Amino acid sequence: MPDFQISNEPRYLPAYPISEAAHYLRVPLSTLRAWTLGQSYKTRRGEKRFRPVIELPEPGRPVLSFLNLVEAHVLTALRREHKVDLRHVRKALRFVTNEFQISHPLARQTFLTDGLDLFVNHYGDLLNASKDGQLALKSLLEAHLKRVEPDSSGLAARLFPFTRAGNPDEPRIIVIDPRVAFGRPALAGTSIPTGIIAERFKAGEGFDDLAQDYARPREEIEEAIRCELEAA
Repeated sequence: MPDFQISNEPRYLPAYPISEAAHYLRVPLSTLRAWTLGQSYKTRRGEKRFRPVIELPEPGRPVLSFLNLVEAHVLTALRREHKVDLRHVRKALRFVTNEFQISHPLARQTFLTDGLDLFVNHYGDLLNASKDGQLALKSLLEAHLKRVEPDSSGLAARLFPFTRAGNPDEPRIIVIDPRVAFGRPALAGTSIPTGIIAERFKAGEGFDDLAQDYARPREEIEEAIRCELEAA
C-alpha cells in the first residue's frame, strides 16, 4: 500500500486557501479548484463529475498543504502547453504512485529521478502524444521540478515559485518553506516575508529605501514585490 498516512508534520497540514495558492503559483483559480475539489461536466446522459487530481489534507475543505502546493506547481507544466484532462492525469499519477508505493509523488525526488519518464510515457500514451510532444512535456516538468528542493529523504522541503513568465532560468530569489515565515513566500536565505515588503511598497516606500532597510539587494526587493503584486 502507498504511504498515505496522516501526519502532524507541517508539510502535510492545511495552510494555503485555494485563492492564495493560485496567486502564488500563477494558476487560474478555476483550474486549481478543479485539481483540488473536482469538476462537474455535462454529457448527453446528464451531469458527471471528475474526482480531484490533488488529494487535500482535509477532503472538501479548500485549503492546500505545502505538499499540495508543490504538486500544483508541477502540474502547471501541463497547464502551460497542454489542455489538462483530469481523467488522464489522474490515471498517469495513479500508475506512478502504485509503481513506487508512495504518496504525493509529484513532491518527491523519486519522481524526478525515476518516475518522470514513467509518467510522461503513460500520460503521452493516454493522449496519443507524439515523441516530440512527450519530450516537450518532460522538459516542462523538469523545469518545474528543479525549483523544488527536497530534504534528505527526498520529500519536498522548499519551493522556489516562478514570479515572472515561468521561464526555466528565472532567479531563485523567493522561497516558500513551511518552517519559515509561517509558510508564506520570503526572500531566500532570510525570514523576511514578501508580503510585508509589498505592503510597505504599496504605502509609498521606494525600492532603494526598502533595500537599505532590509540590507538586501534591490533586485531581491523588486522580486518580492513582483511575487505579491503581479502588476508591479
